[in-house]
Amino acid sequence: MNGNLEPEERVMNEDHWLHDFYDALRKLGWEAKDDIQVDIGGTVVSGIHQGENYNEKWATPYGVRKYNNDAFIVIKNLTRSPFEPSKPFQGEFKQAHPYEKK
Repeated sequence: MNGNLEPEERVMNEDHWLHDFYDALRKLGWEAKDDIQVDIGGTVVSGIHQGENYNEKWATPYGVRKYNNDAFIVIKNLTRSPFEPSKPFQGEFKQAHPYEKK
């Protein structure tokens, strides 16, 4: 039961968010056979080579990934968003306003 603070009972079911996630996927019509890509946003990768005597409190060694407190997950369904490259313009190029020499 939600809201019960008795120590022997959980206030919230641990997989409650998994059910919400599954429901959202079902509402979108996503299926298990779809090509899904999961990315993490809100991260930082150090791109600076540090010297031997760098301050470890403020500087991060080269190539180390840190996750911000507000990091987030991006879920893409690659099956439902097919890539279509841009096509060259086939019409006649006309300027919108006539050119006037000054």
